[in-house]
Amino acid sequence: MSEQNVRLVVTPEQEGQRVDVLVSESVEDLTRSGAQKLLADGTITVNGKTAGKSLKVKSGDILEITIPAPLSIRAEAQDIPLCVVYEDDDLLVVDKPKGMVVHPAPGNPDGTLVNALLYHCGDSLSGINGEIRPGIVHRIDKDTSGLLVVAKNDFAHVELQKQIQAHSFTREYRAVVHGNFKEDSGTIDAPIGRNPKDRKKMAVTTQHSREAVTHFEVLERFRDYTYIKCILETGRTHQIRVHMAYKGHPVAGDPLYGPSNTPKSLQGQCLHAGLIGFIHPRTGEYMEFTSELPETFQKFLRGLESTRRE
Repeated sequence: MSEQNVRLVVTPEQEGQRVDVLVSESVEDLTRSGAQKLLADGTITVNGKTAGKSLKVKSGDILEITIPAPLSIRAEAQDIPLCVVYEDDDLLVVDKPKGMVVHPAPGNPDGTLVNALLYHCGDSLSGINGEIRPGIVHRIDKDTSGLLVVAKNDFAHVELQKQIQAHSFTREYRAVVHGNFKEDSGTIDAPIGRNPKDRKKMAVTTQHSREAVTHFEVLERFRDYTYIKCILETGRTHQIRVHMAYKGHPVAGDPLYGPSNTPKSLQGQCLHAGLIGFIHPRTGEYMEFTSELPETFQKFLRGLESTRRE
């Protein structure tokens, strides 16, 4: 990707906003901290003059923003332990531990699932998603544990992606959420897009959003928490985490969407991809795989036993 130049004209509705806030809300995929770095680097001007981050814009101001080309990242093979649940010539199913990033990105150049896959599979990974995401058909968040299917060739990748798009690819999660659901089961059908006020977060919104559907079922109730099963019909970024927060029951331990008193001992959201099912792209056979809850998840549930509600 080459250097990007953006020109903004401040509207009457935007008057009085700080320049870093306006820029982060107006430029796609640019966070507040990213806008502040551009300001510190002197690559944002207002009416031809270098702007400071505390500057408040006026209606009619012209902002010129230069976003430098991102540094290239190469994924290298690394000998990292990998829990392979199933493998054949077309695909493999892996059980990702909590805390592992799926693919390299700024801030996480190595130590990812892709680095481990490159070591394990060598050149036998699909190339559809480029050299940073070889074989990656779908993703789960860094602090979400559980099952992922990986394509070893482009044929398998395309066929698996078709199933995801047709909503015939089964993805079932387990989660502990704050509070108690009134319903025993239900469906959350609410579109998800980038949060206009915080570009690092997603949100239920009608602006620049995509359809998002999550089915849920209560498994156990506790005094302050509910243990639930979630089935994804779509697979948007942070979908379960956003939908649960939107419902008023954020995932326990979630540092992004949870309350300030969410349990820090969980070291991230209490969310596990415990089951995936799909039709094998070559044989046509339906295959289903399950993964046990990680110990941190089980320990948290054991700690809630004394508060169980019937």
